[in-house]
Amino acid sequence: MSAPAAPNSPIPSGLNVLLSFPEVLMIGEFVFGGLVWILVASSKIPIPDLQGWLMFVSVFCFIITTLLFILYMVGVQNSSSSWTVMDVIYHIVAAAFYLSVAVMEATHTKFYFVSGYIYKINIAASLFAFVATLLYAIHAIFSILRWKTSS
Repeated sequence: MSAPAAPNSPIPSGLNVLLSFPEVLMIGEFVFGGLVWILVASSKIPIPDLQGWLMFVSVFCFIITTLLFILYMVGVQNSSSSWTVMDVIYHIVAAAFYLSVAVMEATHTKFYFVSGYIYKINIAASLFAFVATLLYAIHAIFSILRWKTSS
C-alpha cells in the first residue's frame, strides 16, 4: 500500500511511482542500464582499466536505480524533503557517468571498426549507453524542475 505523501515530498510513492513522470523513466534506466552491463561484460576492450570503469558505472547505476525505485515504492522519501535534492544529484551524476561510458565505448568501437574488426557487441553497448544517458539526463532535468517548483 502506498504511504501518504507528506506536503514537502513531491516524489510519489507506492504504485504512483509507475504512473508518474519522471519516475517511469526508471524502467527504461533498468532495461538499458542492464543491457549495457551485460554487453560490456561480454565485449572485448583492449584496456582492462577502461572495461573496469564501464562495468563500475553500469553496475553502480543499476544498483542505485533499483534501490531508489524500491525506496520510492515503499515511501521513504516522505520522511524528509532532502530526497528531491538527492534525486537530482544522483541523476546528474548518473547521466555524466553514462555519457563517459557511451563516449568511451563509441571511441573504442570506432578503433575496432578502423582496424578491420566489426564488434557488434561493442556497437550495441555504445548505442544502449547513449540511450541510458538520454534517459538519465531527461530524468535529471525533470527532477530539477520538480525540485525548483517544490522549494
